[in-house]
Amino acid sequence: MAVRVHLTEDGRITVPDEARRQLQIEPGDALLVDVRDGALIVTPELGDYAARLRGLHADVWQGVDPDEYVKGERDAWRR
Repeated sequence: MAVRVHLTEDGRITVPDEARRQLQIEPGDALLVDVRDGALIVTPELGDYAARLRGLHADVWQGVDPDEYVKGERDAWRR
């Protein structure tokens, strides 16, 4: 998704609504700005990493007993 934005005289840009929705960012959130190979990269700064990752890929782990999973991994390393 490429959307044209304009730089104001004081160096500000407006992040389009669709981009804010996709990135789940809201007013007051911190963003990181990086310049790579002549491109401006803007990414959300994750404040609470655990909260942002909580529930990620829950469907993959559905029905898996965490204790049994860890035990199986440990046993595999001992072989």
